[in-house]
Amino acid sequence: MIKIDEKKKFGERLSELRKKKKASQAEVADYIELTVAAYQNYETGRREAGYEVIAKLADFYGVTTDYLLGR
Repeated sequence: MIKIDEKKKFGERLSELRKKKKASQAEVADYIELTVAAYQNYETGRREAGYEVIAKLADFYGVTTDYLLGR
């Protein structure tokens, strides 16, 4: 289980990466094959991402899964 602060930092990292890439939440959601609402919940820390989603996000943003997880 991920702690609340870690979820928030994960979400902040996602938001920062998305803005740097100039992608919309809809584009990211489409790439990871989820709804926009589900992706928004990752950015706000209301939802915890599983391994497959984290891997897809890392591919989309061109970063490591460790980076996304703050390691």
